[in-house]
Amino acid sequence: MSGPKAPQHSKEVSALTREEAEGELAVLSQSLAKANTDYHSADAPEISDAEYDRLKRRNAEIEAAFPDLIRPDSPSAQVGAAPAEGFSKIKHAQRMLSLGNAFDAEDVAEFDRSVRSYLGMGEGDLAYTAEPKIDGLSLSLRYEGGKLVQAATRGDGQVGENVLENARTIDSVPQTLQGAPEILEVRGEVYMSHADFEALNQRQAEAGGKIFANPRNAAAGSLRQLDAKITKSRPLKFFAYAWGELSEPLAKTQSGAIKRLEELGFETNPLTALCPTVADLITHYQSIEAQRATLGYDIDGVVYKVDDLALQARLGLRSTTPRWAIAHKFPAELAWTRLEAIDIQVGRTGALSPVARLQPVTVGGVVVSNATLHNEDYIAGRDANGAPIRGGNDIRPGDWVQVYRAGDVIPKIADVDLSKRPEGSEAFTFPGHCPECGSEAPREEGDAVRRCSGGLICPAQAVEKLKHFVSRGAFDIEGLGAKQVEMFYADDQLPIKEPAEIFTLEARDAQNLSKLANRDGWGAKSATNLFAAIQDKRTIAFGRLLFGLGLRHVGENSANLLARHYGTWQAFITAIDGCAGFEGPDWEDLLAIDGIGTVVAQSLVTSLTQPAERASIDRLVAHLTVEAAEAPDTSSSPVAGKTVVFTGSLEKMTRAEAKARAEALGAKVSGSVSAKTDLLVAGPGAGSKAKKAAELGIETLDEDGWLSLIAGT
Repeated sequence: MSGPKAPQHSKEVSALTREEAEGELAVLSQSLAKANTDYHSADAPEISDAEYDRLKRRNAEIEAAFPDLIRPDSPSAQVGAAPAEGFSKIKHAQRMLSLGNAFDAEDVAEFDRSVRSYLGMGEGDLAYTAEPKIDGLSLSLRYEGGKLVQAATRGDGQVGENVLENARTIDSVPQTLQGAPEILEVRGEVYMSHADFEALNQRQAEAGGKIFANPRNAAAGSLRQLDAKITKSRPLKFFAYAWGELSEPLAKTQSGAIKRLEELGFETNPLTALCPTVADLITHYQSIEAQRATLGYDIDGVVYKVDDLALQARLGLRSTTPRWAIAHKFPAELAWTRLEAIDIQVGRTGALSPVARLQPVTVGGVVVSNATLHNEDYIAGRDANGAPIRGGNDIRPGDWVQVYRAGDVIPKIADVDLSKRPEGSEAFTFPGHCPECGSEAPREEGDAVRRCSGGLICPAQAVEKLKHFVSRGAFDIEGLGAKQVEMFYADDQLPIKEPAEIFTLEARDAQNLSKLANRDGWGAKSATNLFAAIQDKRTIAFGRLLFGLGLRHVGENSANLLARHYGTWQAFITAIDGCAGFEGPDWEDLLAIDGIGTVVAQSLVTSLTQPAERASIDRLVAHLTVEAAEAPDTSSSPVAGKTVVFTGSLEKMTRAEAKARAEALGAKVSGSVSAKTDLLVAGPGAGSKAKKAAELGIETLDEDGWLSLIAGT
């Protein structure tokens, strides 16, 4: 039997082909989406935090190497999971974001380098705070005039669950504050101590109630009780560590703001420390890790934040994570179990993805029953170039396998114990046909993934596209989740085969003798609620519509980028029609959008001009009111609506900061100069772009001129 090995991927990211990267991203997306739902909505994770982190990190690494392959359902663009039913919903005044992850000292050093690079800083002083990352449930508390008026869970980051009455029962949540800002939104973590968790489970066992798997599940389940009396009977605690909307600043630094929260009566973590250097961060991380077993509550890492709040504001946010903070996670955990079967799942792009069905095993407090197997090469024990993986050992049903987890995703298999392989076992044969529709599933040369060639006739692809359409980042139709999509797709009386049929469901139900309200699992109220939820989504934001279409390579970020660039759906679709043949001014304009590469552009044009797919989209849009992209307040902006190109070296701000500032002022930032360019900002070293701008008579400013132009806005 081979000894435990460090978890490994089938191939280094730098060695992946485009096809291999695309196939792995497809598996990661499915796995992470399920893990998010299990963790945030069902409070019943099947994988550990460590495995979740490892998978999310792998996803981020592949996306960084292949930015044009970022998927519409990319895990990097998602936070948490949609709010569960049973509670009213609250829209956060400011989004509740997740954190990027670091796994070793080099990752932390790279985080520091990225912060300095964005800010244009050298080796000068840059202090950080470091605090334990509590393994609990995020909670946002809103105070107005010193009174607690709102409490909400994270939800999907934008909309959470209203748990005000439950939060009032937590002793460490102040009901009133003295000397607080008029509006103060305090954020932190609800958790349960180890001692309280053990006592609760003992009481539950004696009463014949539910036994919780770990303190995090117990805390989450307790806070999200519909009966606040049950929450009151549970020993919950709350650590404050952040804030949302404020009517006035708490302090000038992160450490000062935490001290202010403590003075207002909130419990803050005593292990929070101010660290002047990266070396100090690592030292404090090691100190906290050494105390982990004796803290009396669960933590899964240490969070680092830039201390200066003015620098935090300059650094700003990515789509789902702040640039000024990162979570340094503790190492992954391993376990051995039996691989019972290998199943093949078909994604919405037709990719055939193998999934290991495991004899359930607990890894770090989480029960694992599934693991990703990437592709047929990974199963065979070799990469696309024939190089051995796991010593060249293949994976077979019946094998004893080592599983690891490190993130919000399906776990992976690190090793195979050949000494326990059943006699007579046979190598797994990857199917050459789609298991859903029987169509051929060829593997093109250089591609790591087989794809079903059935297209629109393949039910798996159609169902997966519909599931994506109703997902939280897209139309987010309450009451129409994955289970309901599958039911309606197979329904003979009220079928939903394409998105447009969602919006004809109520009218078809009215004409149908087999009413939805009369079916098993439904009723008059649930049917009425579903129709109302569908009606509510007839008005939809441009970016959500585009993301919801599930076009290959078009993720949530790129969908919103395109929406901001074109403004309206009609302007966008007219421009796409003008891109036929991948040439002409509309095509050049599309390629010039900073952040939209050739692969994304080609995918857009190919998908939206393909007759069958375009007809389906047109049928959908006919039922919708598509809202124009939300524009920032640019009433005082001198560059609103203008197309700006940056070239050369900027000395007083980084290129990333300049781009973010321009977009915040309503400008469109392009990567190339064309007749549609309004302004070129040229730093030292400007070359061909400056020459072309001069030839076209485009206004050109140096960096000082640009800063003078936008001063005061």
